[in-house]
Amino acid sequence: MIGHNPDATREFMAARDLLLELREDHDAAVARFDWPRPSRFNWALDWFDQVAVGNTRTAVRLVDAFSGHTTGGVPVATGVSYAELAERSNRVANWLRALGTRRGDRILLMLDNQLAVWESVLAAMKLGAVVIPTYTSISGADLADRLTRGQVTHVITEEHLTDRFEPAPPHLVRIATGDRLPGWHCYQDSNAAPAGFVPDGDTLAGDPLFVYFTSGTTSAPKMAAHTHASYPIGHLSGMYWNGLVPGDVHANISAPGWAKHAWSSFFGPFNAEATVLAVNLPPGEPHRLPGILDKERATSLCAPPTAWRTLVQHDLGRRPSALRELSSVGEPLNPEVIERVRAAWGLTVRDGYGQTEVTALVGNTAGLPVRPGAMGKPLPGYPILLIDPKTKRPADEGEICIDLSRAPAGVMTEYLGDPAKTAAVFADGYYHTGDIAHRDSDGYLTYVGRRDDVFKSFDHRISPFELESVLLRHPLVAEAAVIPVSHPVGMFVPKAYVALAADASPDRTTALSLLEFAAEELAPHQRIASVEFADLPKTTSGKIRRAELRAAEEARRAGRATSRADATDATDVETTEWHSDDLLGGVLQSAPGL
Repeated sequence: MIGHNPDATREFMAARDLLLELREDHDAAVARFDWPRPSRFNWALDWFDQVAVGNTRTAVRLVDAFSGHTTGGVPVATGVSYAELAERSNRVANWLRALGTRRGDRILLMLDNQLAVWESVLAAMKLGAVVIPTYTSISGADLADRLTRGQVTHVITEEHLTDRFEPAPPHLVRIATGDRLPGWHCYQDSNAAPAGFVPDGDTLAGDPLFVYFTSGTTSAPKMAAHTHASYPIGHLSGMYWNGLVPGDVHANISAPGWAKHAWSSFFGPFNAEATVLAVNLPPGEPHRLPGILDKERATSLCAPPTAWRTLVQHDLGRRPSALRELSSVGEPLNPEVIERVRAAWGLTVRDGYGQTEVTALVGNTAGLPVRPGAMGKPLPGYPILLIDPKTKRPADEGEICIDLSRAPAGVMTEYLGDPAKTAAVFADGYYHTGDIAHRDSDGYLTYVGRRDDVFKSFDHRISPFELESVLLRHPLVAEAAVIPVSHPVGMFVPKAYVALAADASPDRTTALSLLEFAAEELAPHQRIASVEFADLPKTTSGKIRRAELRAAEEARRAGRATSRADATDATDVETTEWHSDDLLGGVLQSAPGL
């Protein structure tokens, strides 16, 4: 039968319901959960549309601080129910079909948070089209690269962004939200399309659904391919980690172009039959978020570490009244930030771990006591091993890898157009994350760092994240990044790049305070050799680009550049470096006998 697959719906619901039942029993969930494995599956038709029948519960609630409409100083929200969103996505799917969209066509979706995001993704899924999510701040060169390498046939964007696509390839079907423009189809015309949708054929669970461009710091971004199973089904793990249940109101801080948006603003909450709360805030106004969460009765909040670090620079005020769950993913969240939130709101931010190429792999779940610094335990459905990079055998410390012999659902299929990198990441029967972790006797994993970031100093292993976490406990530090710099005896020693809090001065006194604090808190072999005050280079998703800092440092020390800007595309900024030996005296003594 073409269309809805009732068996797939029942199988998916059974797996989902088991995770809801065992929400506070992590170990039982791991023991009993198995992925649903339907051969035919279209999540939009087989899940979303089924729970949407007659469902007046709000599916998406959008708070747009740019609209200018407020009540009591808080922006007014607009929303759409499950039933309304299902119908709207039907109309968009029928309209796109009339424009020539066919199964397998690739749609570049470049929108900020607006209802068209959710409508378009659901519509593309129903049609069997492939979505290439793209953030609106993308550079011109990167956008051109996506259009070419992504083999894009359609683009959906906002009216004020259409000039970014000029001149457009003649084959490109161009669609814009907002007012009508010459040469562009008006998205609002979809309102007149039929409300009932009939698919043109079956969707196989392994059919392509998403292509995500990963962050490219040293080479062209990779294209991670996901299917109608890997993200829709795979994100059952994210629903479990977030602790979501039916009726929740889940707020997520993420732009639609990033995988995190699919994680926590789409599949996670919709798998739980919860409400997505999307908030558009102007830059520099994070202090407005708690009031919005309170007014909208948000029960959970997920935000990347950059957002949490920014939030704690402001007065968090009282806890939003309905808030129950807090989570963070993207890179490890430093324990100091977690403690500041706990002190203000009485809630613990639960760290989680995953990648664009996979779904949530490891996390502190609602049923686990949170251990400071640990990112939790492997999530249901994911057989996680730590593989020693040297011996290639399982160990208590090593690269986080997924055992593929048990066919976990949430793993990408390949890096499109790059068989060499695909082979490397899937070598030896594992999916290799490239991240190093340590496992304690109770099974908790603690992040150590990227394989490329961890380094040896005087024969001691140095975890940059561990040193950065200590620096963040200093009241004058807003953000920190630690990299290795060459040393004639120890091979490498740690150098810290620090972005200071607003009220701090980048001077000798501040440097001395930081280095003294670090010396008291760290072991002798972890002693920070120098500190430099500077803005930290970041990806557009907010992750610190340590690779850029390392490249700039190597270039500067080799005499090939006089500033960090010479080795990167960052804007040239004046920085000041202070050395531990000069301020604290003595020499580095990081190994016995030295």
